[in-house]
Amino acid sequence: MKRVVEILTYVLKQNAGVDFHSIMQDVSVPLHLKSGIDVVAYGNSLHDVDCYYLIRAYESESDRQFTQEKLYESVAWKQGPRVGIIERIEHSTRVVLVLTHETIESMRHDTQ
Repeated sequence: MKRVVEILTYVLKQNAGVDFHSIMQDVSVPLHLKSGIDVVAYGNSLHDVDCYYLIRAYESESDRQFTQEKLYESVAWKQGPRVGIIERIEHSTRVVLVLTHETIESMRHDTQ
């Protein structure tokens, strides 16, 4: 079985990594999960605490678009972590690809 995977990487503003992770862990990832998004892994890069990654998996490309719209249009997102996350990001990149279930599971961190 294959799924659509989105890998986001962030270069954060200087010294923002610890706070960014706290927001992700305590607020953003729980909102992702509540919206039906499968968060595979997330965290600070080993090489630089001000670099970050977020890996999410979806059933299809249309599922990716639908669930992200559901999350990012929600009041909980807009009045919750949105500003705190965006103000800490210098720039980001996104890659969307298809991976097997086994590959996804090998990348998984316990996010539940």
